[in-house]
Amino acid sequence: MQSFDMIVIGSGPAGQRAAIQAAKSGKRVAVIEKAEVVGGTCINTGTIPSKTMREAVLHLSGYHYQSIYGVNYRVKEKITMGDLAFRVQHVIKTEIDVTVAQLSRNNIEVLFGIAGFVDPHTIRVTSVRGVAEYRAEMIVIGTGTKPAVSTKVPINGRNIINSDQILQMTQIPKTLIVVGGGVIGVEYTCMFAALGVRVILIERRPRLLEFADSEIVEALSYHLRDSRVTLRLNEEVSSVEEMADGAVVANLESKKKLSGDALLYAVGRQGNVDDLNLAAAGITADGRGRIPVDADYRTEQAHIYAAGDVIGFPSLASVSMEQGRIAAAHACNKTVHSNPATYPYGIFTIPEISFIGKTEEQLTEEDVPYEVGLAYYREIARGQIRGDTTGRLKIIFHRETRELLGIHIIGDSASELLHIGQAVLILKGTIDYFVETVFNYPTLAECYKAAAFNGLNKLARF
Repeated sequence: MQSFDMIVIGSGPAGQRAAIQAAKSGKRVAVIEKAEVVGGTCINTGTIPSKTMREAVLHLSGYHYQSIYGVNYRVKEKITMGDLAFRVQHVIKTEIDVTVAQLSRNNIEVLFGIAGFVDPHTIRVTSVRGVAEYRAEMIVIGTGTKPAVSTKVPINGRNIINSDQILQMTQIPKTLIVVGGGVIGVEYTCMFAALGVRVILIERRPRLLEFADSEIVEALSYHLRDSRVTLRLNEEVSSVEEMADGAVVANLESKKKLSGDALLYAVGRQGNVDDLNLAAAGITADGRGRIPVDADYRTEQAHIYAAGDVIGFPSLASVSMEQGRIAAAHACNKTVHSNPATYPYGIFTIPEISFIGKTEEQLTEEDVPYEVGLAYYREIARGQIRGDTTGRLKIIFHRETRELLGIHIIGDSASELLHIGQAVLILKGTIDYFVETVFNYPTLAECYKAAAFNGLNKLARF
């Protein structure tokens, strides 16, 4: 039986970073990957494909320039799923090549097959090449997630699909029903709406993206409705059926019937633990396949760690990478520092959303005295140049100490723009930093200065 210092199950963001961290620590490492290609859901069906598809949609639809050249402006008149898939496949191939090179450079052995525990230190790998067992002193589980299923929604991979099957669609539907107002559902709603598809979004909660700032979500909801998206909030699907003519009908608990050419089911994801035989390792997962861990990402077994989407919220690729690195570092007795409270969020809707720190709702609940500074893209020269006149940047700061408490942005390049505020917030800077700093002109970064002046002007009234 071949032995390693560490075995990492899964080659997605968490697994890849865990393996590299252990290899950098001088450990002999193997990565076991279920698919015949590395990268996990992130590269092959999730983050990379969806964000690449979004970029293709924005470019081909001429979305950014319609406010300048007119709503009929398009780079390509008849956009097809083939156009979107072409760009996606190109990026996927490149990212796979990069991942393979990184693992190879660090002398990490990649084993393809389905991994399952035999005991807490032994893993059996089953593949078309046969069955083999491997032993390791340390194990990191980074198997990620898969789309959740429901008996109410008969997924067929054609016109009733989940988020992993988007690119399998043969054509862009005229009407699309999206079930689920979480990150995945809202992102795809925005993409198809930008293509001119009539989208109906069904969410059982009273608002979208409940973990985000309410003002930012309200702005997004306005943009969705302005893009002819129908929001069905506080609604739940009771059943879905395919009609004889190929149409899809969603029956709601409220007795409404909604019809579309296709339906995307995007209500949560389930941990990829079915094949792991966790019981043999002395580990249990919850009903959604999530593995409980402590602050160091250690499971019930002291030598087995878990990181990434398989442990649950926030299920962000960027956070999964950090969790994998930290888990492996702790396993190798390395001291690392990372603060989950300062992890940024990037939601690639159209317009995109990004934030860090506390929301107004959280600060109100905690009785923290705060003030808000706002800046609008339409008042910034770069916003006019780029054709985004609807974005806004919001700084929340302490009324007495002026220390930054949160940054919330909706608009073009929000996920990039956020990192300026992130640095100041992590270093416990005050809102005065933005007033006293010169930003390149014309840039969207000027929003920070405008928002700072706006916030400080409110304090001057008292």
